[in-house]
Amino acid sequence: MKQIALLILFLAVQPIYAQQYGGPPNKKQENEVGYGKITGKVVDATNNEVIPYATVALIDASGTMKNGTVAADNGTFTLKSIPSGTYTVTISFIGYAPITTDPMVITGKGESYDLGTVSLESGSTELDEVVIEGEKELVEEKVDRLVYNAEQDQTTAGGDAADVLRRVPLLSVDLDGNVSLRGSSNITVLIDNKPSTISASSIGDALKQIPADQIKSVEVITSPSARYDAEGTSGIINIITKKNNLQGMSLDLRSSAGNRGSNLGLRANLRKGRTGFSLGGFGRYGYNIKGKFENTQTLRDTDLNELSTTEQFAETRNNMLFGRYNFGVDHEINKYNWVGISASLGLFNMKNKQDERETNTYSDGILTDYGVANVDMKNLSQQYDINLNYLRTFEEKGKELSILGLYSQNDRTNDFQIANLDTDSYAFESGTKNINDSYNKEITVQLDYVEPIGEKMIFEVGGKNIYRLVNSDYQYLYASEDQNYTETGNNTLSNQFDYTQNITAGYVSYTAEFLKKYSIKAGVRYEHTTIDAEFQNEVGLDIPDYGVLVPSVNLSKKFGGGKTIKFAYNRRIQRPSLEYLNPNIQGSNPLSITQGNPELDPEYTNNFEIALSTYKKGMSLNISAFMRNTNGSIQAVRESRGVDTVYTTYQNIGEEDAYGVSLFSNVKVGEKFMVNGGIDAYYAVLSNNVDNPIYNAKNDGFVISGRMFGSYKFNDQWAAQFFGFVRGNQVQLQGHSTGFYMYSLGINRSFKDDKGSIGIGAENFLTSSLKRRTKVSSPLVDQDNINYMYNTNFKITFSYKIGKLSMNNNRRKGKSIENNDLKGGDSNQGNTEYQ
Repeated sequence: MKQIALLILFLAVQPIYAQQYGGPPNKKQENEVGYGKITGKVVDATNNEVIPYATVALIDASGTMKNGTVAADNGTFTLKSIPSGTYTVTISFIGYAPITTDPMVITGKGESYDLGTVSLESGSTELDEVVIEGEKELVEEKVDRLVYNAEQDQTTAGGDAADVLRRVPLLSVDLDGNVSLRGSSNITVLIDNKPSTISASSIGDALKQIPADQIKSVEVITSPSARYDAEGTSGIINIITKKNNLQGMSLDLRSSAGNRGSNLGLRANLRKGRTGFSLGGFGRYGYNIKGKFENTQTLRDTDLNELSTTEQFAETRNNMLFGRYNFGVDHEINKYNWVGISASLGLFNMKNKQDERETNTYSDGILTDYGVANVDMKNLSQQYDINLNYLRTFEEKGKELSILGLYSQNDRTNDFQIANLDTDSYAFESGTKNINDSYNKEITVQLDYVEPIGEKMIFEVGGKNIYRLVNSDYQYLYASEDQNYTETGNNTLSNQFDYTQNITAGYVSYTAEFLKKYSIKAGVRYEHTTIDAEFQNEVGLDIPDYGVLVPSVNLSKKFGGGKTIKFAYNRRIQRPSLEYLNPNIQGSNPLSITQGNPELDPEYTNNFEIALSTYKKGMSLNISAFMRNTNGSIQAVRESRGVDTVYTTYQNIGEEDAYGVSLFSNVKVGEKFMVNGGIDAYYAVLSNNVDNPIYNAKNDGFVISGRMFGSYKFNDQWAAQFFGFVRGNQVQLQGHSTGFYMYSLGINRSFKDDKGSIGIGAENFLTSSLKRRTKVSSPLVDQDNINYMYNTNFKITFSYKIGKLSMNNNRRKGKSIENNDLKGGDSNQGNTEYQ
């Protein structure tokens, strides 16, 4: 067993063996007998503009593809480590007629062939006639972000975005779908560069609405430039979905069924000339999701005398129904003007039941109270997003003006009902019902202007305004044996809360290359926030306006042998979301209630990062180190209410420091087997800075997580993939939560005509349940909570495509708006960003 563990660790930390794509060898290897290289640059024959990401394939005398690569952002490409032989090079790109060079002979003397500038003519190519494809690496390192190409991973089929994010380096996703980046949950999640009110309310809920097989890539932006909102203390996650510029019509059907859930997705595209239409829908139904929990808590008064010890037990059942539907139209008015409009609807319905929850309360070791209750909880929401975007380009390459608009609304219902039962007959005895209807509306307008200065400098300037209106209408009702629920007149328990926020921002950014090997991206952003908050028929809260200046800088240098080193600094802000602000008391468990604080201030964070990417002998390794300091951190404050209730609210009393490293590598063994893995580790130091020793809390410790992904291709039709993730104990201010692990295995068969595929998969199949434990320890409160999840899953996946499409050479992309600005407890780069 020890030898196997060492072997897995060895594979996880090995760099990429990129033989298939000619990864850069060292100088010695280039000059060795039997090796040569071929270079060139790809441009558009009509306007002489570079064509990034063109596919370059090396074909031997037998017609077999022996090597390949994808052109860089500036159109250049290099094929290295070419053995002796006779070869041709085929260069192709969507919407262009491919070109094949004359034969070239590599004699084994280390010679280099420079193809110079290769011009591609516009043309229409049938999709099923394209036989040369460039394969992206699973993970790519950019100047300010890490890109995970999710379409390379088939094990997530039938899942959602949370399943994809578990595979992404630097990220951690727990069993409830809560996401953290380098140990911090203060992140912003964008979908196709756009924010959404549902992700502002709950990142975990938003991820469940996005099907895994519709995700093209995930960008982890650890050092956002000034163009991005100042929100998100640890960074931004941008989920890019699959889109196309195809001429004609297509229909893509995807489905899966398993013992825990099933889903059905449909996507249609139609493009005629300058106008394109897209229509998509995805639904997922989760069932047979069972579990149980155990909770033990001990309360003490301010003199540290024990008040009570309470034990709880319950079986749980969950039903989930998620959906996301969208429609979009884009039109190229002329060569320089583009407009697009899109609308999407998201549905999120989750119902949780606790059957016959038992509660035992002890005082001095004597049972003083015993109760049984059935609990129903509902988390329902509907989300609407409407985007209107206009893009104006100019004759000068890279110069553009964009005006972007967004209307977003999330209507949400968080209700619960407790039915207290007679402990002998289990008949209804009394009941409590909480109704909480809320909504979050956002209206955003953004203007961006990009001005290139020569060939190596870019100047950007822009402005933005976000108007946000949050409302929570909540009430508590009580019933006796007659089950007739009536409202209480207590304003603390029933009221209406209105929260209005307006953010006005402006930024300037500058990008430049200098001294041949250096590049810098620096900028500054200023945001001014005004807030108005009030309860119904009450005097409004006095919350002052505030402004923040946010600088950012990214500096990189390229060395010989494929090495790149990067340094980054940025200052960030994190505003509290509705979850932290909402004064509605969340009391589905009367022994542990939570209430938001509408007077919270934002958090402020300084981030420092240094990263190294290196290539050697066809291999690569990515290592990064970071330091993060947060002041005014929003922390939970717990105290006892009565003799058996823990009351939790939030205050800006915390300070958080984190120091960590991340390592990721990938190994390709021949043409069939690939494995990659990574390790993330950081040391956390937490403090709430409270002078009173009863409430003062400090904690520190290491948090380590690791992941591994592998695939094996048996032949052109059959392939297998596996995935595993493990995270150690998570440090918290007043305790810790235990680690967890997840794993999956899938086998997939593609149809011969490549129109679709069918596969089988299994998740967490070696154990019947996963256990997660959370412990809180303080002078006043001790809690020990254990959750069991029965999530072994077996599934069948299916996909099929209808329609025959041809490629369009229109490569214009509409920009999109981004609101990156709310801290949530669950909790693309635009065209003007140069990588």
